[in-house]
Amino acid sequence: MPAAVAHSFSASRQWVSEELAQAAALVAERGRAEGQAWLAGLWRRTAGAVWACVVLLLLGQALTAVGAGWTSARTAGLAAALVVAGALTAASWFHRAKGGALAPLIGEDNRLSTSRTVAAGWVLFVAYSVLVLAGRLAAASRHRERDALISGLELARGAGVVTVLAVVCGIAVLVRRVVGLRVLGQRLQKVRADRPRAADLLTDDAGRGTFADIQYVVISGVALLFAAVRLARRPDQLPDLPWGLAVVVLVSAATYLAGKYAEGGRPVILSVVRAREAGDLDAPIRTGDDIEIRGAGFVPPGAQGADRLARMVVRVGAVHVHVPLVPVPGGFWNPTDTLLTVPVPVEVEPGRVEVQVVTAAGVETNRYAVEVTE
Repeated sequence: MPAAVAHSFSASRQWVSEELAQAAALVAERGRAEGQAWLAGLWRRTAGAVWACVVLLLLGQALTAVGAGWTSARTAGLAAALVVAGALTAASWFHRAKGGALAPLIGEDNRLSTSRTVAAGWVLFVAYSVLVLAGRLAAASRHRERDALISGLELARGAGVVTVLAVVCGIAVLVRRVVGLRVLGQRLQKVRADRPRAADLLTDDAGRGTFADIQYVVISGVALLFAAVRLARRPDQLPDLPWGLAVVVLVSAATYLAGKYAEGGRPVILSVVRAREAGDLDAPIRTGDDIEIRGAGFVPPGAQGADRLARMVVRVGAVHVHVPLVPVPGGFWNPTDTLLTVPVPVEVEPGRVEVQVVTAAGVETNRYAVEVTE
């Protein structure tokens, strides 16, 4: 520590904070570069995973065909899988710089979107089912067999699947609109992630598991598995998803949407008091003193890193004060989600001034008036 600041607690704290912020900015920049490189190479892994699924389907059909024989339904299923895999591989190539086939599933905050992933799963399954029926129709030679396959596409046969497909796609579009409006209205704080992760489907921006997301993914996955079994058993029609299971999926989707409406909230200042050390006398707030800003929502989810915390600013009157970083084992003592400690700069004029916090997401709190004396 430089000798010029070692004699002053506030100056030494500020020096440590600046060093931490500069080091954290360098680490964050390298992390973002690594995330971009990882995202650019993701398309090969997604394409490989798609073709691995095709190989598994072929092996499964070959094993189940032992004794029963190879049928036209197996050929149609394999052909449909090849078409879907080819389309996904082409999409991966065209979006290779943005995550390959996962590019449509990545939200504006660079995280995997739960609603888009669930909707994409149902869209791919319904497209695969229709391709299977189309393949069987192309291979059918008898008029009666063709009529039976065409009747398998009637709405009465697949009303449950069509309803679920419409609802989950609508949920994906509506959630994007809801989140966008809440961010613009400063009722929801969003911080961009370095790269998407599979855990994003089950967690919030801070990495904590959320009930709304988990139940939506689990119930939709179970319903998709049931529909796939129905398609394998009766490949001559759209999977007739029972209405009981369809209603369960709809309730799950409604719960997920309600969770999106309920999450977040605008940060708020509840009180501002003079910070008092042990043995210090009680006194009013003066320039140069530390003040404690108590409230909620100061640290947005996903902004617990030092580079994000260093962006927090407190307006004291007309002066912008950067919140000093005070490290402790496992994190930071300052700032926290409910408490900030900042010095009152000498540039602040004595009198009644307003205090306001600007979070790392750029959201402003309410203004809180305090009295500053000489």
